[in-house]
Amino acid sequence: MHELSIAMNIVEIAEEESKKAGAVKVNEIELEIGKMSGIVIEALDFALMEAKKNSVLSNAKITINNIPAKAKCLDCDHEFDVEELFTPCPKCNSFKNEIIQGKELKVKRLIAE
Repeated sequence: MHELSIAMNIVEIAEEESKKAGAVKVNEIELEIGKMSGIVIEALDFALMEAKKNSVLSNAKITINNIPAKAKCLDCDHEFDVEELFTPCPKCNSFKNEIIQGKELKVKRLIAE
């Protein structure tokens, strides 16, 4: 389960950033996770509940924003929503697509004190 290592990295980021800001705890952390990131949100949520114990995130509210996946057709430049990696372009049926949104995995915001 790679979600546990991701959760531990998120805690590390929160620890480092709060230390830089001179904060002793984080009240809220907001994450952006794309649909095509390969992360199972439920597994990450569970891993975060364990990883944040005894850290600056111990009482923090965790908000996870799911970013939908979009692709751009490399044949006709059409942009469209995708549910699966190999989705044909709805305009020209080409499978030559580039994922342009939905691979995100980032800490968007920390609110610390």
